[in-house]
Amino acid sequence: MPPRTGAPGSPGASPIGVFDSGVGGLTVLRALIASLPGEDFLYLGDTARLPYGTKSAQTVARYSVRAAEALVKRGIKALVVACNTASASALPALRERFPELPVIGVIEPGARAACDASQSGRIAVLATEGTVRGGAYLDAILAIRPDAHVTQVAAQIFVALAEEGWSEGEAVDAVTERYLAHLDARIDTVVLGCTHFPLLAAAIARRVGPSRQVVDSAATTARAASEVLESRQLRNSPLRTGEVRLLATDSPERFARVGQRFLGSAIAERNVEAIDL
Repeated sequence: MPPRTGAPGSPGASPIGVFDSGVGGLTVLRALIASLPGEDFLYLGDTARLPYGTKSAQTVARYSVRAAEALVKRGIKALVVACNTASASALPALRERFPELPVIGVIEPGARAACDASQSGRIAVLATEGTVRGGAYLDAILAIRPDAHVTQVAAQIFVALAEEGWSEGEAVDAVTERYLAHLDARIDTVVLGCTHFPLLAAAIARRVGPSRQVVDSAATTARAASEVLESRQLRNSPLRTGEVRLLATDSPERFARVGQRFLGSAIAERNVEAIDL
């Protein structure tokens, strides 16, 4: 195995922590692995407390801080919050609790990429009901581009389709048509504002048409994480092969079975460590 950039015990030699309420954040982990192949990752799915979307912002922040504390105790050098609800509700609490730790959420990178991609400023955000209700993407986009016109679409059934492994077929096409048929024709950019939605990206892109850009928040978050590590001189050599460790707070068997669809590779139950927060 090629050596790390950092010497043993140095910040560069530490893993990157990735946190989500369940398996959806594995799409972000997948993008991170592709973007940062030399890094080690420690992924925590808080499956005992999902879904976060039905919880209050205060509860989500409390759960997120506990998850981050568990990862920090294992020596992470940066934290990626691979959950839209936690990114919307918990980033200030996490940054206050861990002021020296780089904390990257999924919403701001996705919003920035959408603003960069859109020529007209007319942007649609596909997200869960909780994310739409909180307006986090709306706020993030308008903070970057005040002249933008943002349409939010609560596409909750996409989550169930993704977890069932249904990425193509008549049912997917019917649901996609129901959610997207009435988009304003002037919209030129569509944001996948949930970590489950990249599994349905092909069906979504087919429905919105080739003239519209589809922005994946997983890929843009990976790029943002890479930039943060580079700026803080925390990146490992891309010549080494990174390692991935998986943690779950409940049902490692289900985490492994469902999670492999999101990670894009097989997960053995024995490789998922059960932990208690």
